[in-house]
Amino acid sequence: MPPMPPITQALLLINVGAFLLDLLLGGTLTRWLALWPLGSNFLPFQVVTYAFLHGSIGHLFFNMLGLWMFGSELERVWGSQRFIRFYFASVLSAAAAQLLVTALLGSPYPTVGASGGLFGLLLAFAMMFPNRTIMPLFPPIPMKAKTFVAIYGALELVLGVTGTQEGVAHFAHLGGMLGGYLMIRYWRGQPPFGRR
Repeated sequence: MPPMPPITQALLLINVGAFLLDLLLGGTLTRWLALWPLGSNFLPFQVVTYAFLHGSIGHLFFNMLGLWMFGSELERVWGSQRFIRFYFASVLSAAAAQLLVTALLGSPYPTVGASGGLFGLLLAFAMMFPNRTIMPLFPPIPMKAKTFVAIYGALELVLGVTGTQEGVAHFAHLGGMLGGYLMIRYWRGQPPFGRR
């Protein structure tokens, strides 16, 4: 197995460190750095800092597993500079989607987690390696990357619209995918962007 690329490794360490520090401080980081809805405790830097916080050890584990699985491969292909720009474009677009949805629904709850960035990476992986077979944990059925991401994206949309899973930022996940999709189209000079 090749060594983990530097940005992926740094993101993993920062996320784990932030989780442990927040536990040690009794949730102080979450109170200040989570993405709060507009009009409540919102501060502009939260559109980035929320992506380094997690609500539970399971939330952290699955996000970091996905970051390692998909982020490592993409960083090796793109290089560190392009990878970090892509990751934060996904994080920012996830934050924008979440702020929009919470404003429309009047939700008072903050958002935490690297999921928006991770969903951007998932989409990029499927666009870069559409026919690569992956074995998801749930369900443990081998499938092509493009199939996995299409199913997962559709599931997020259904869960977001129906509100079946409270406390999960489904539209932030979709916003991360949208931001990643647009970033790749921008790099390729495809509509809605001009040729580069």
